[in-house]
Formats: sequence, structure tokens, C-alpha cells
Amino acid sequence: MSSDLVVSIPANVANTRSIGFCTKDTKKVRSYAGHAHIDSTENPGTQNHLFYWFFESQTCNPHVAVPDQQDLISRTPLLIWLNGGPGASSLMGLFLENGPLTIADDAAGTISVRTDSWNQEAHVVYWDQPIGTGYSYSDDQEHVYDEDTLSQMFYQGLQKFFDSHPEYVQCPLYVCGESYGGKYVPAIAREIRKQNRLNADGRQINLQGISVGNGWIRPELSLRVLIDYAYTTGFLGIGQRDSLYESYGVYQAALQAGELKKATRLGNALVATVLEYGGTFDFYDVRRWDDLPMGAVRAYLGSEAVKKALHVPPEVTWQFYDNAGPVADALAEDNMTDCSELYAELIGNGCKTLLYTGNFDTACGYRSTEEILDDLMERMGRQGEWRNAPRLIWTQAQGNPKGFVRSLGNLTQVSIPDSGHEVPAFQPQICREMLYNWLFARPFHGYDPDQLSKPRNGSTGGSS
Repeated sequence: MSSDLVVSIPANVANTRSIGFCTKDTKKVRSYAGHAHIDSTENPGTQNHLFYWFFESQTCNPHVAVPDQQDLISRTPLLIWLNGGPGASSLMGLFLENGPLTIADDAAGTISVRTDSWNQEAHVVYWDQPIGTGYSYSDDQEHVYDEDTLSQMFYQGLQKFFDSHPEYVQCPLYVCGESYGGKYVPAIAREIRKQNRLNADGRQINLQGISVGNGWIRPELSLRVLIDYAYTTGFLGIGQRDSLYESYGVYQAALQAGELKKATRLGNALVATVLEYGGTFDFYDVRRWDDLPMGAVRAYLGSEAVKKALHVPPEVTWQFYDNAGPVADALAEDNMTDCSELYAELIGNGCKTLLYTGNFDTACGYRSTEEILDDLMERMGRQGEWRNAPRLIWTQAQGNPKGFVRSLGNLTQVSIPDSGHEVPAFQPQICREMLYNWLFARPFHGYDPDQLSKPRNGSTGGSS
């Protein structure tokens, strides 16, 4: 039995019941949790510890030995999920967005099974990273200060996971995340590609693609769009908008001068002012006043019984911050940098890429992603092709849009209506279907509105 096997977990905050993962009668998935231990290069003799929680695909049978279904296991996609922040634990994504477990938002914090989990047809592993996030910790209070260090440490952690679980090494790997994960995901993918080249005769990680929801990619653009969106939706008056434009100019000057910590401070202050003018609406969903509730998650993951079930040392405290705290402070120079070139590099080298957005997100929503991709395509000499690529209306059975989909080569962009920043939380069924369509090359059923008035094979309208 693997030392990181999850046998059971508390079924509520009070630990009055449990959920078994290894029962004789009930089919449940294999699950592993623990830390990847990485030797520190900054403080020799100490280690950094990255926490993961893995769930095997429900297409695999936990009652059948791995060697007897290795082919099925190996051809099943392995998804890495990363929340952002900086400082946001990916276990928030597990319990509130796309994991096989969900938690009730009350004092009891009852755990139940989610029907829209991403592990129905894929293996999914949730990582707390960088160190200082969630259950991940450092022996010597170390932090990372840039994406290069972060991605190198994560790559080492991933290799440690594969050392313990070689049965998943050959799986097609997809690095997925949201928000500040818009920086983490491409940096980690680039590091995996780099290490595959350097270790041509060693273990190769089967990286196939990346997926990012509402990514913090080009902050300079996202902050400008924030002002415009808040004004358009009525949260700012024209005088307040103009005052914010002036503050934005000061922020831009610091950014262009390379004063990155100052730019981060000014950018954060700009966001705070927009929210204050707007009566503190939810930064991540312009329709709401509060973000996803975290109280039950904090209580549950702070429990000694939960930590024991997940092989977390009792002295480790679960940490969650959203662009605050020591993790964000360490990444202050990284926060406002533009990482869009990483996407151009990955797309240009054939990496399958999905960028999706919820249309009510003010932090880093549709418009910033749209303009980033348009600019990237121009730099890659493909702007005309991209702009002319059909933008399909992906429809539900009754005809209402599930989303708007555009693809060109290995790049897919999806905009999802009626959703805020955390798309899997707001539109779980649609988001999972989108992901599986992309992963398994399934069609997005719908129509091209540009073709409705254009004859096609002697008729009007059409679908794809």
C-alpha cells in the first residue's frame, strides 16, 4: 500500500462521520495525498514541501490492480489544477469548483460527492504552490520570487510525484489553472518542455497542453479594462472614471520605468479604489457583493483529523491568501509583469491551448483575454486568420448559448455567459463539457452566426 494513499477523510468539520475511499462494496477512485520533498538550493540542508492531492479517473477501476489496467491508466489524461492568488490554495478549487468533493457552506461543513467533477474522465491532481500556499511549506520560511524559480521547484515536485506513482508517467499531461495561474501555467509548461529537451535520454513528461480560465496574463491591460467595465456597468461616475484614469497613468509610468514593486502597489491601490467607489462589489463577479464562501473550507482543512487523513504534519497550518500575505509579497515584482510571450512561445511550438473566461469577471475577464490573443496573433503573423476564424455560438438543446467558441490550429478560446471569475463554480456542467470537448476533440455543437444569412450548399443557416 502506497504511503500517500488516502484511505478515508472526515465527512464534516466535526469529524463525526467519515467517507471511505477504500471499501470492498463501493466503487471509489484511488486517491493519494502528501508532500513532494525538494532539497532547497537557497538554504542547503533544508527542504521545501509541495502538497498534492490526486484523484484517479472514474473510468479506472480501483478494485483492479494497476498492472491489469495500465493501458487504460496511461491513455487517460492527467490534469494538473492550480489556483492563483498569489497564495490561493488549489484545494479551494477542489472543494468549490471542479473536484470530486464539495463542502456545504455552513458550520457543519458536510462533505458530499460532486456530480460535475473533472475526474469523471481524467486523472486530476491539485497542487498547493508555490511554497507558503495551502499545505505547502518550507523548513526555513523560504519563498519564491519569480516564475523561473517557481516552475523549477514545481517541476522537481512533479518528478517526485512520478517517482512514487510511475503508473501515471505516460499519461497525456495538461497543466490547468485560473487567475494568477495565468502566470503559473505557461511558466511550468515551458519548464517541462525545457527539461524534456535537456533530459532527452531520461524520463519524459508527456505534456500535451495548457488550459487557463480568466488568466492574469497582461496586468497593464486588465487594470485598464477593469476601469472601463466598472464604468460601463454603473459602478463608477464619469468623474471617478477620469480620476482613475489619472491614477492608471501613474501606475503605467512606474511599470514602464521598471519599478515593478511600486507598480504592484499602485495597481493594487487602483483596484481597491474602484471597488470602494462601487460599494465594494465582488471583484470576481460584478453581479455579486461577496466572493465564493471560504469559511467551511478553512475550518475543514484546519482540522487535525483532515490533516492526518491527508498525511500532513500536525504542525503545518493550511494557508489561503488572495493576492496578499507572504507569498504575494515575495512575488511583488512578478505580479505586474506581462507573460503573454510565454503563450506565444507555447502556441507557436504546437502546445494545445485553451483560454476561457466568464463574462462577469472584472479582474481578468473576457475583454483582456480577447485583446491579448488578438495581439499575440498579430505578432505571430496570424491575426487575419484569427479574426476571420468562425466564432461559433455553442448552444444548449433549447437553443440558448452555452458559450462562444473560436479555434485556430492548436488554440481554442471560449467565452461563457452567466459566469464570474471561477467558471467551474458558476457553470460546472458547461465548464466540464467545454474541457472534455477540448481534451478529447469532441465537437462544440452550435452554429456560425455569420453563415445564417449566407447561402451554404443551397440553404441558409447551419451548424457545426
